[in-house]
Amino acid sequence: MEIGSKLKRLRIKNNLTQEELADRCELSKGFISQIERDLASPSISTLFDILQCMGCDLKTFFNDETDEEIVFGKDDVFVKENKDDKNIINWLVPNSQKNMMEPIIIELMEGGSSYMDTPHEGEEFGYVLSGNISIFVGNKEYKAKKNECFYYKANQPHFIKNISKTKAIVLWVCTPPNF
Repeated sequence: MEIGSKLKRLRIKNNLTQEELADRCELSKGFISQIERDLASPSISTLFDILQCMGCDLKTFFNDETDEEIVFGKDDVFVKENKDDKNIINWLVPNSQKNMMEPIIIELMEGGSSYMDTPHEGEEFGYVLSGNISIFVGNKEYKAKKNECFYYKANQPHFIKNISKTKAIVLWVCTPPNF
């Protein structure tokens, strides 16, 4: 269990800033921030105090029912740059490989491409946010430009490539997760 993210959701649910919570608990804002990012672990008595300041108790907090996280922001994005393929992949939803679909934003530099994916079950959808790309599915090539999308069954080898002189950016969703 990630105590930090659960504490953060509870703090936000209570409309408290980190500073307001820290003041109530007589802790520093920095310590609250470290706890929420799982960089520090509070003692049981400190956790008890934090929860009490938010109107919660240990039993309720550790109840197996987990709050489903619905909204994700820039702090949740995991970024990986691949210099060989000239791309940057932004995983938008943490641990989405455990879900039914996996959304990413892929940034393709001039001449950049995704890796050649082998056939797998599922489908893939993409929306071109900027630039011009080619989508290769099996032996066929399809072109898409800004504000156009693509959709295909992933039962053949496939990848995308930037065919413009500027960076291309694509929102890409794969089901089941495969990135």
